[in-house]
Amino acid sequence: MALASGVRFAPRALLRPWALLRGTTLGRTEPAAGGGGDGARRFGSQRVLVEPDAASGVAVMKLRNPPVNALSLELLTELVISLEKLENDKTFRGIILTSDCPRVFCAGLDLTEICGRNPAHCAEYWKAMQELWLRMYLSSLVLVAAINGACPAGGCIIALSCDCRVLADNPKYRIGLNETLLGIIAPFWLKDTYVNTIGHRASEQALQLGSLFPPAEALQVGLVDQVVPEDQVQSTALSEMARWLAVPDHARQLTKNMMRKATADRLLRQRDADTQNFVSFVCRDSIQKSLQAYLEKLRQRKG
Repeated sequence: MALASGVRFAPRALLRPWALLRGTTLGRTEPAAGGGGDGARRFGSQRVLVEPDAASGVAVMKLRNPPVNALSLELLTELVISLEKLENDKTFRGIILTSDCPRVFCAGLDLTEICGRNPAHCAEYWKAMQELWLRMYLSSLVLVAAINGACPAGGCIIALSCDCRVLADNPKYRIGLNETLLGIIAPFWLKDTYVNTIGHRASEQALQLGSLFPPAEALQVGLVDQVVPEDQVQSTALSEMARWLAVPDHARQLTKNMMRKATADRLLRQRDADTQNFVSFVCRDSIQKSLQAYLEKLRQRKG
């Protein structure tokens, strides 16, 4: 993946995200609280709210797919479109990613997208998941995750793709990859990202056990960079953003690409095979039964 002179190294050979989007109005703008000029204008879609501050060059991107920000096909696609819009606007240098849903950053994959669905839909969904990870992981912008709620599975995937992670100090706000507890496995590219973040042995153990780390343990193992009181998550994320933006963009972007390119390239080379493997796995009768049982348990819990 060659670097352009503008050091915009997001992969070009990715899906056009809007081709996946169904029935969503994008690009709405509305005044932010307190009004103001263009720097205070919000834009977004049904499931993603973007609050840009042109003066600082930083935008806050909020997930708002209640009740738990499950990563539906629509949410995945809207996130990619919002990210691309900010990357194409040279005003912005960084994004703070957080949740608009109380007590949950992101609960992970929307299992209804892969339970009882045909193989074509499962493939479409997994390609959207790959797309989001690639674009976030290789983004030229600084991405800071302000984790203000529980962050398992797919939520952890999103957080891991960011450059920095700030977690609220609440024992209920656990973070990690618990796929094995649902009878499924993390893809190789997510395993690679885990290893890059917390090391091989810690990843091997955590992935097999489906471990979800409380804040203190997440900090100790290196899964997050800071743990702070809940009311300080946003301010700490802004402070971290300032620290990253103090580095000249071109030097930081080239270094980020150098560190992450091999991991991303492995998925880019094997993207079709990864999709086929995922579809053949989740469409097994045994896996479908496991997913159905888990979803039924969730429904009973809500009832």
